[in-house]
Amino acid sequence: MKNVLILCTGNSARSVLGEGLIHHLGAGRLRAFSAGSRPMGRVNPLALETLAAHGMALPEARSKSWDEFAAPGAPQIDFIFTVCDSAANETCPYFPGPGIRAHWGIEDPSHVDGDDAARRAAFELAYQKLRRKVEAFVALPLDTLDRAALQRELAAIGALA
Repeated sequence: MKNVLILCTGNSARSVLGEGLIHHLGAGRLRAFSAGSRPMGRVNPLALETLAAHGMALPEARSKSWDEFAAPGAPQIDFIFTVCDSAANETCPYFPGPGIRAHWGIEDPSHVDGDDAARRAAFELAYQKLRRKVEAFVALPLDTLDRAALQRELAAIGALA
């Protein structure tokens, strides 16, 4: 079982969507966690609603600090994916440790203004972009690729639209 940590700043939307997707699509092979460098303290309800609309429940979801994963006794993290949007000048968090890193930038749906339909559409778009990346990730032969090959594959996944 490989451990995957999805990082963003607030750990309330994109990282939670990523956690749910990896939990669901990588079931039995991957264990997913999410965290933030400055957690909001609550998960955006639209993140959970979006996951639920796709048949994914994540009742244990909570907005938490990445400090939990750097503490003694924390699970060893094999893969670290940042989902901040550098195009929006967000600062991507850096998590220390030996895990293989990749940047999978996704626009923050929680910053979309408008009515409920516009906000739901933004979460759905973020979900679909993350789903494509997670599907490509879970299709990789993680146990047979060496570290350099994995790094190349993960960077290519990050470049997917």
